[in-house]
Amino acid sequence: MGQLKEADFLRWGNTKRVTGLRKQDHDGLWESLKNHNFDDFWRIASKIFPTTTPPSPNASPNPNGTSTFASPPPTALSLPPNSSTLSPSRPPSTDPSGPPVADRDGAYTVRSVPVRIYLPDGPVLQDLVPPLVDERAHTLRQYLRTHLPLLFPPPPSQPQAYALVQGVVCPGDAEMAWLGACMAGADGWVNVCIGLGRPPR
Repeated sequence: MGQLKEADFLRWGNTKRVTGLRKQDHDGLWESLKNHNFDDFWRIASKIFPTTTPPSPNASPNPNGTSTFASPPPTALSLPPNSSTLSPSRPPSTDPSGPPVADRDGAYTVRSVPVRIYLPDGPVLQDLVPPLVDERAHTLRQYLRTHLPLLFPPPPSQPQAYALVQGVVCPGDAEMAWLGACMAGADGWVNVCIGLGRPPR
């Protein structure tokens, strides 16, 4: 819970989302992790983590400044109604339906994305990553070139390493805000493991 609070503070600038959970929700988070129950975990974690898509068009403002949804906001891992297949979510900045709408709880409006980089046989680097740089989505490639320039040099040089997030080889154009909303661990952090050489196929 301590790491979740730390990630919450780095992401939003306060820990109100975690500390505002009821005891039942705190216990539910822990129990869902122990029992490997993703649905129960995400039911509670969605109150803490940023959303990946803008609010639905039928959202209406609340007096406290938030939006009220006719149904829960979609997440990257939510299933469409009456569907048996997983529907992947695209980062809003690449969605052809148009630019993202500002969302107070959105991945692109967070203060920063909490990231840890695990180097092979080396230290763990912990950093704050802005979701936007010069009003454009901050990508994993930009981040790694800035922080690990010897492993991820600018073109025409080839990268000497690759990045794994949640066991998945991550493309360089993955947006940090999207990774923070969709690929963060249960502790709220995006854990980027660096592998040397070419990525496994």
